[in-house]
Parts: sequence; C-alpha cells; structure tokens
Amino acid sequence: MSRVGKKPIPIPANTKISYAGRSLTIEGKKGKLSREIHPAVDLSIADGTVTVLLAQELKNSRALQGLTRSLVSNMWIGVSQGFERVLEINGIGYRAELKGNVLVFQLGFSTPKEFELPEGVSAAIEKNTIIKLACIDKEALGRTAAAIRRMKPPEPYKGKGIKYAEERIQKKAGKTGTK
Repeated sequence: MSRVGKKPIPIPANTKISYAGRSLTIEGKKGKLSREIHPAVDLSIADGTVTVLLAQELKNSRALQGLTRSLVSNMWIGVSQGFERVLEINGIGYRAELKGNVLVFQLGFSTPKEFELPEGVSAAIEKNTIIKLACIDKEALGRTAAAIRRMKPPEPYKGKGIKYAEERIQKKAGKTGTK
C-alpha cells in the first residue's frame, strides 16, 4: 500500500498546470517542465491540489502511484525553487574552469578533459575546486552530476578525485610496511 502516493500535492499560487492526453505540463517562475504519465495511474486536479489515483489495478500500480507522486512533486519544486548539486574536486593540481557552456577539468591526466553541459543545466565554479550545478529538472541534474563524477571518481587511499559535497570517502589504510 503506497502511503506516499496517496498524499495530495498542493499547487503553489504562482504556477500553472495542464494535463491532457497523459501529458502533464507545469509552468512556474523558473521555467516549464513536461512529463508523460504512466497509463496505470491518473491525475486528479481539484481545489488547489493534485492527487495521483490508480487507473488500473496492476501488480505494480501502487509503486507507480508513489513514483508518479514523487515525480510530480519534484516538478513543482523545480519550476518554483529549482535544484542544486555541489561537487568537490580533491587532489593536488586538480581544478575546473568554466568556458561558456563547457567545463574544463585538470584531473592529473596528460590533457585536460572537457565536459559540455546539457541544455538547462548551469554551473558555477568557486575556488577552482567547488562546482555548483543548478537546474529545474532533478533527473537531468542528477544525471549530469553523476557523469562529471564518473570522469575521476574518488579513490579510497588518498581521496583524490571528484565527489559529491555530502559524500564521505571511506579511506583504506594502505601498506603498513611491517613484516
């Protein structure tokens, strides 16, 4: 039984919603997002709230109800406040630079690595080692942050590489040198 899926989503006053033909569009002060809704669930818009209802009684429809509710809620937050993800670069000589829409990384390789930001994702760099990504679409933001982290994931001995700001690296002891 999905408790998350049954909770109604309050509609903020400064946003517009349209739902027609399984397509949901939400427009707010930050931008506009659209998403196709799964056929097993349906949306009910009334009295300033959105409720996710079961359209078909399938095996996984309760899970889809909770998923759809979370996705729609993230759309509201995105168009009204936006999302932000912070990455940190650790290592001597490791740094990042923003050139237009391209991030240029010095990560200990012989040549710099370039990463072109996708449409809708913006970046700001502080102190050459802190990257702040911002976007209204939480899914696109997470995918972009993961792709940047994959360029040089943190290694467990010295912690060098790109990591999320809230991530903790469990360091290994390494060689002890005793016989």
